[in-house]
Order: sequence, then C-alpha cells, then structure tokens
Amino acid sequence: MSDRIRCTCRRCTTRGLMGPAIITTLGILFLLAEFRGGYLAFHHTFPVIFIVIGAILLAASLAPADGHIDPSAPQPPPPVAPPGSYQGPAQGQGQ
Repeated sequence: MSDRIRCTCRRCTTRGLMGPAIITTLGILFLLAEFRGGYLAFHHTFPVIFIVIGAILLAASLAPADGHIDPSAPQPPPPVAPPGSYQGPAQGQGQ
C-alpha cells in the first residue's frame, strides 16, 4: 500500500468521480448506438461526454474544500528518539 495521504474533502471526492462517470457515459452511449442506431449513433451523441465532464468540473469547483490536504505540501518528518535513549541489546542477547 502507498503511504501517501489521500484527501477526503468534498472537492477531491467529486473530482475522483471523473473516470467512472466517463466510462459509464461511454458505455451507455455505445449501448444506445447498438440498440437504436440512426440518430442515437455514437457520432451524434459523443458531445454528451463533454457535458458530463463539464458537470463534474462544475460540481467540483462549487464543492467546499473544508479539510483539504495538499499532496504537494511537505510531510512532517517521523519522530526521532532523543539522543542517549538507546540502551543497546539486553544482557545475554546478541552474544
């Protein structure tokens, strides 16, 4: 697993829906083209993809970013033990 922190604010969650929405839209458009053909052929209905993309981008821009975690922000370093706290191996170990 990745140790990268994922943002769970509403804005990032909405943007995460972009891929599944495009795949679903393409599937529905191809299904309509197979069932009905003619006016509902893909070359007539492909602008719907742009409408879906625009709707998701609009929803993401209007969503609040409360609790947003910036992935480019430097992560704090892990805590370090204070000097002199290492005791070494216990008696009878490592011999």
